[in-house]
Amino acid sequence: MSGRRAFTAAPDGLLAAVLLSFLATAGLFYVNIMPALVDGLKTGLGFSAREAGLVASANVYGAAVGALSAVFTVKRLAWRRVALVALIGLIAIDLVSTQLKTVSALIAVRSVHGVVGGFLVGTAYGVFARTRAPDRVFGMLLVVQFGLGGLGLLVLPRLVPVFGTPVLFLALALFSLVTLAMLPFLDVYERPAPTPGEVQGATLWPPLITALGAVFLFQCANSAVSAYVIGLGRSFGLGLGAITGTLGIANWIGALGSVAVVAAGVRFGRTGPIMAGMALVLAGTALFLLQSAPWAYALANALSGVAWSFTIAYLLGLCAAFDRSGRSAALAGFCSKMGLASGPALGGILLQETHYPRLVALACAGLVLAALAAAWPAAKLDIAGAA
Repeated sequence: MSGRRAFTAAPDGLLAAVLLSFLATAGLFYVNIMPALVDGLKTGLGFSAREAGLVASANVYGAAVGALSAVFTVKRLAWRRVALVALIGLIAIDLVSTQLKTVSALIAVRSVHGVVGGFLVGTAYGVFARTRAPDRVFGMLLVVQFGLGGLGLLVLPRLVPVFGTPVLFLALALFSLVTLAMLPFLDVYERPAPTPGEVQGATLWPPLITALGAVFLFQCANSAVSAYVIGLGRSFGLGLGAITGTLGIANWIGALGSVAVVAAGVRFGRTGPIMAGMALVLAGTALFLLQSAPWAYALANALSGVAWSFTIAYLLGLCAAFDRSGRSAALAGFCSKMGLASGPALGGILLQETHYPRLVALACAGLVLAALAAAWPAAKLDIAGAA
């Protein structure tokens, strides 16, 4: 990194990782509070589970379009200007969303919000790839997302009955405003010149595509369950207070998985950690099938949360390792958004309001496929790193 300005965080330091994590989170924070958003649309505006899921999915499908657009611009546009314009746009759209009450209007406006936010996230992921240790920055990203997401899930569902659905969108606008204040303290992050030993080239497209497929499947399977996790808690016979408390604490516990990524990096390679994380998230998701045991709900959320944050950080870092200019990281952001969007949409179609066991079983199948897809590219990079 060169051209560091005064009063900016060291480009590869811990503070910079936190600031970059806020930048990437701002464009997609609604995913971290999606259970609150979906439930808030149902309780506050009277939407059905399917309608609320479609609004949430429209937001993330828009983000997928924005993230895909960033693939073509991350090497050309000045990322700081992109971030400034995008954050102001997100705040404006969230404020408009507070005034909307129909499914069609929210789908349209949240789709635009998704495009802007996805473009911001794709750009931020491209900046991640320009750091010395992208895996660790992605790990910090998950620490921020799970930590603040846990706070949102603990507080926001309790505020909706008092202040209405607009409080959800105001929370998103506030997050973007805070991130906007952090922007001046980030370094330049110029695109680095390729190094002789850097993993790159057209010959590596097959493993990269496979890794991108793993990201999509993993995010789709997890979000299909998490978007409806409040309703799932009710099927365990739990009240809203117990559910929101469980989700908040589970998100904070889940952040420990990404803390482990920040601490370990790729010291132990990528294949072993990814496969271990996949096995744990599969076990946690399968526990949701034990609807006759209320304790299983808490354990399932905690276990799958830890494993989710741990594994997705490595999967995103795996994709970023194929191209330090940021294109493969932006592509990973696109596949992640597509997975996050497809999960609630498929869940809403398959759920039929109350059929949670079928939803959980299909999510488990998706996780198995994700593990199979991740094995080859992870092993390939491990072998290349050991050579």
